[in-house]
Amino acid sequence: MKHIKLEIHIEVRRHDELTEEERQLVSAACEATKRSYAPYSHFSVGAAALLENGVVVTGSNQENAAYPSGLCAERTTLFYANSQYPDQPVRTLAIAARNEQDFLDTPIPPCGACRQVLLETEKRHGKPMRILLYSKKDIYIVEGVAALLPLSFDEGFLHSL
Repeated sequence: MKHIKLEIHIEVRRHDELTEEERQLVSAACEATKRSYAPYSHFSVGAAALLENGVVVTGSNQENAAYPSGLCAERTTLFYANSQYPDQPVRTLAIAARNEQDFLDTPIPPCGACRQVLLETEKRHGKPMRILLYSKKDIYIVEGVAALLPLSFDEGFLHSL
């Protein structure tokens, strides 16, 4: 029998420990939650992507009564960034979530489908993406999608038949 041990490293910072660029990106993600359409879950998520050219693209979750026809904030943001700026890698992606009362006390990670899209965005541009997961108390900083999606599926499996 063989065992594989996977480790991930997450840096935890307070808001005042972020750089000015990181604070602005987190603020853009928080602001994007206001444009969420979440009449069913009442759970609003916003994302902001800092592209290599300095442009910031934002998105929010968009729900639909015909679950799962809606779309998460991360995918909304990345699909827009990739369609409008196809040659620009995403340097950093900030994600924030709130319920009807306030932003959460614990950072939320992207869902599995969003993690796969984050991975594909990295592969598309050949560059790792930093991910900032915001909460009122802490911000988790993840260096690259591999830390969020170990044992990931990519195009290499499609060609190994």
